[in-house]
Amino acid sequence: MVDAPKTPARDLGMGCPITRRDILHGGAIGLAAAMAGGLSGCGGGTAAQQAAGGAGASYPPLRTGLRGSHPGSFEVAHALRDGQAMAVAADAPAEEHYDLIVVGGGISGLSAAIFYRDARPDARILILENHDDFGGHAKRNEFERAGRIELMNGGTQSIESPFPYSAVADRLIRRIGIDVPALEVIQKKDFYRKRGMGRATFFDKETFGADKLVPGLGSRPWAEALADAPLSPAARRDIERIETARIDYMPGLTSDQKKDRLSRISYADYLIKVAKADPAVLPYYQHRSLGLWGVGIDGVSALDLWGTGASGFEGLDLAKGAIERMGFTPKGYAATGGSYELHFPDGNATVARLLVRALIPDALPGKTAADSILARVDYARLDRDGQPTRLRLNSTVVHARNAGEGVEIVYSRDGKLHKIAARDCVMACWNMIIPYLCPDLPDKQKAALHELVKVPLVYTSVSLTNWQAFDMLKISSLSFPGGYFQNASLNPMAEIGGYAGPASPNLPILVHMTRTPCSPGLSEHDQCRAGRAELLATPFETFEHHVRDQLGRALAGGGFDPARDIDAITVNRWPHGYAPEYNPLWDAETTPDQAPNVIGRQRHGRIAIANADSGRAAYTDSAIDQAHRAVGELLGA
Repeated sequence: MVDAPKTPARDLGMGCPITRRDILHGGAIGLAAAMAGGLSGCGGGTAAQQAAGGAGASYPPLRTGLRGSHPGSFEVAHALRDGQAMAVAADAPAEEHYDLIVVGGGISGLSAAIFYRDARPDARILILENHDDFGGHAKRNEFERAGRIELMNGGTQSIESPFPYSAVADRLIRRIGIDVPALEVIQKKDFYRKRGMGRATFFDKETFGADKLVPGLGSRPWAEALADAPLSPAARRDIERIETARIDYMPGLTSDQKKDRLSRISYADYLIKVAKADPAVLPYYQHRSLGLWGVGIDGVSALDLWGTGASGFEGLDLAKGAIERMGFTPKGYAATGGSYELHFPDGNATVARLLVRALIPDALPGKTAADSILARVDYARLDRDGQPTRLRLNSTVVHARNAGEGVEIVYSRDGKLHKIAARDCVMACWNMIIPYLCPDLPDKQKAALHELVKVPLVYTSVSLTNWQAFDMLKISSLSFPGGYFQNASLNPMAEIGGYAGPASPNLPILVHMTRTPCSPGLSEHDQCRAGRAELLATPFETFEHHVRDQLGRALAGGGFDPARDIDAITVNRWPHGYAPEYNPLWDAETTPDQAPNVIGRQRHGRIAIANADSGRAAYTDSAIDQAHRAVGELLGA
């Protein structure tokens, strides 16, 4: 146990001139400003963006400050949502003509372009992306420190799914150079463990009455570890029981009956009402579900928590797999055993980069997944006259309609509206914006698209000058059950293509911190809506203050000084984050053909819809499979 006194705000280093200030906080910026050409970020961006991005002003992965849904990427869409008219004259000629226009340059949109080109090798394709970088949620955070490159995922972390990849998805990732079994050696999963480093929990004074850093919860005997925690005797007793006892809290019921009941109650209610734990245990467990669902244990079914290995179910003897109602399978317990898993140093940004290489080969040097890691994308080559596939950044679509034998698209870029035309269109953007882009969709389809509310989240990359404090305290990851950020972890070690993590604690390293804003007591979707509004209203300085405060307090016993040891922060803000999945606590039971994602993704003339939302699954294979479905619908029409 290590005491960690609270660090005064004046000592956190908030005034240090690190490269991360967001001149534009990302709050409400009017349509006039959004369309004045000053927010495009293309080719270096505005002075404000260059100040925010520092050395990365002309290379998006190097940009720091507010990233993810960054200033300039969403204001036009929000103005459209709020009813501000954006149109060009109906009789204005199209400026460009393509065979396929893809709206959204994430993994689904990039995959759709590949599948379409496979079927029509001579097709001319344009991909429109509203952000200043491609990849959707698969973003790359890149830092240059002490002559080394440090990488971290700014969004999607790894290739994994509760189910095996389909033949379509598996072929595509292999085709772009990702042979998962062969590449697994790049992950040095035991690096920190071999140094004697593990997990620790930081109990904060505001939530638990005292600041205490407690290592080994889950690896030491529970009674011993909990003795160091600032918890009541009742909370300690019941946490130990939940974690260690094998008790059947539902005697007399079959496995299926138990699973059905667990699917209808939250994990919070299971702990208090079924397992009869003292309510004082709830602050300790509340954040357990945030990483996968984006809401706390009051908003997620007990069955889902059981599916991912949460405690308190050992005595129930539940069989793995689905229950009949809605074919619901708790995460982690698919009867198939799930897919393979692989984490690249920049997460699934490598997947997006390899898809771009397949579409525009000379934009990314090299031939393999390994040689792509340290290679730089040549952004000037993404959108050139004459090439068969073009990827246009900083371009927000505001209208799409069927016209004659094809489609017409209007998009905003550099403060101007542009009309273009194509034979086909794939909407690979977020479902929630599609009803505004396609106002002539059927009302039932619009309602279904709006029903699929995405989960907001924040992935923050913190650059440290060294990781000596972590090593001294023998900590590789931190949990903050009462914190603004819910966890922090040292960058996973990996070696691939000349890239290697910092093996010495004296070298710079990146720390990954996550925040999922939620409002306990509301339904899942209402919590997500509230969290989205919060993120868009939060200035960078608020995120920075919590980063410095939490790391400073938790690591004080190891000599960590946030003013001295933090030299850059990148906040990847995703107000529309994870694709929504079925939640039996809140979502209506329907037949599969009436599920909102199925209704929402129906083809509309020459416009098809593809994204992870359409699969109701926040996984890379779902994004790929939905792209394949959408392209098949267009080509078969």
